[in-house]
Amino acid sequence: MQILVVDDDPLACEMTATLLEFHGYTTVMANDAMEATQLLDSLDSIALIVSDMHMPLINGVEFLEMLREQDVTLPFILLTGDSPSSTLMQTPGLNACLQKDAELESTLGNAVTQALNG
Repeated sequence: MQILVVDDDPLACEMTATLLEFHGYTTVMANDAMEATQLLDSLDSIALIVSDMHMPLINGVEFLEMLREQDVTLPFILLTGDSPSSTLMQTPGLNACLQKDAELESTLGNAVTQALNG
């Protein structure tokens, strides 16, 4: 089982992957939604997606919508540098929407556990 981390910022992507690995998960990283789609097509071991919200071309919500249209039902966690609005947090198909802040280590670990067990 792997977690796909999608973020156009290489440092943020690496930091998110490191947080997940600290919690015992194996990760694979993508720089954008298109690369992530290719990984999803080639790897059967991906069990969950953690994506940044603000990316060029296709943002995190658009990526989620694209996946759902393709009947990809993997749990999906959205990360944002902004404080997430209630509208964003209630996006259909979204398991969690978390702010990239000092609490991310614990909030991300909890959200992943809930998404995988829920």
